Amino acid sequence: MALRDRHKAEEKILDVDAAMSGSLVFRDAVNLRINGKFDGTLETKGTLVISQTAVVNAHIVGDEIVVAGRLKGEILAKQRLVLLPSAVVEVKVRTAKLVVNEGAVFEGVCHMLGEHFNVDELAKYLEVDLSLINEWATSGKVPAIKDGESWKFERKSIDEWIAAGKVR
Repeated sequence: MALRDRHKAEEKILDVDAAMSGSLVFRDAVNLRINGKFDGTLETKGTLVISQTAVVNAHIVGDEIVVAGRLKGEILAKQRLVLLPSAVVEVKVRTAKLVVNEGAVFEGVCHMLGEHFNVDELAKYLEVDLSLINEWATSGKVPAIKDGESWKFERKSIDEWIAAGKVR
């Protein structure tokens, strides 16, 4: 594993060439590229690239995910998921945008994230209990709109709330 810190506008690049397993969480934005094998869970901000030589079996939460290699698992791509021509994926994915290039192999289920979430969708998006979402909405901790008897959450406001580090 090599870490190269480039001096361009706080750009951080982490290049993983080794076989790894476990749980990785990146709280700060980083451009992460996996070239080897990874099994486990991965939460990242910024861009995650699964290169053509990579074999990944994971639960991944990230902003932008670009796949050129083999990927199996569950994906939450908050901004977009891009499958390059060499990608072979077997996934359950939730994403705002999906780009599948000709030649890519996609086997699985895709749920597109809309501009608004209901309580269930937000709980899945944030990976927290449903009761916690209701508690946050009622107390005003999370940006929410009361819609009759239920709550509605604007995706853009939620993403800004997350970026500001208010999820605890």
